Amino acid sequence: MKFIGSTNEYLHLTRVDQLNCQILKETIENGLSILWFEKENNHLFIDGKRYDFKKNQIVFLTEFHNIKIGKVKDVRLLRFNKPFYCVLNHDNEVGCKGILFFGASQLPFITIPDEELEKFENVWKMFAIEMESNDNLQIEMLQMMLKRYLILCTRLFKSQKLYNVKFYESDIVREFNYLVEQHFKTKHSVADYANLLHKSPKTLSNIFSKIGNKAPLKFIQERRMLEARRLLKYSDLQIQEIAFELGYEDVQAFSRFFKKQEGLSPSKFREA
Repeated sequence: MKFIGSTNEYLHLTRVDQLNCQILKETIENGLSILWFEKENNHLFIDGKRYDFKKNQIVFLTEFHNIKIGKVKDVRLLRFNKPFYCVLNHDNEVGCKGILFFGASQLPFITIPDEELEKFENVWKMFAIEMESNDNLQIEMLQMMLKRYLILCTRLFKSQKLYNVKFYESDIVREFNYLVEQHFKTKHSVADYANLLHKSPKTLSNIFSKIGNKAPLKFIQERRMLEARRLLKYSDLQIQEIAFELGYEDVQAFSRFFKKQEGLSPSKFREA
């Protein structure tokens, strides 16, 4: 079931099994996907790393994740784009800047406990009902259902403490991450993002230090490295083209950066 609005709003609700699992690899511009595994023994390769998912686990993916299918049983897929939902909640923790789609450096997932399962089932049923509607209130109802779904997931994510919750609850850090996701190809320094956040670089570094997570420069570098690995592994672009894509003026500078981070040159990485 798909909803496509008059201003490019997109929502797709469907069930996936081994026969139609290639749909998991599809991407849409500004797309976000939620996969709810209904059975045991599933595994996907996400950005080259194998992940095994159990029954009633949910994983949250952005358009930047590269997926290869290993084995999937029954999966509920909910996919939407930012025009559909994120315009409603730019700064809310259940919006696109929220903790579930915090970025591509970590893979957020939750496990639905038995006592919460009925809530998720009910929301899914309401989604299916509203997808069949056809009036001028449909998009508002669907947006409300999606927000409820994301709230349920966010509560579980925070309660299960799969990651450092303080890191996610910091508005500045979440905003920083969102900006990095948008601008990592062109903005490479802490000062660039500090300026966008109307903070000094020192203030931004101190915030990260208090939270106890990695330094902001490290976060920027890791995001660029993630994209570099993806392009080297999954694209046919020449190394020079990849360097330009990531904002380097010459391939030598890119090669030095890549080798320092990865331990081998871009060409050796691609060969391996």
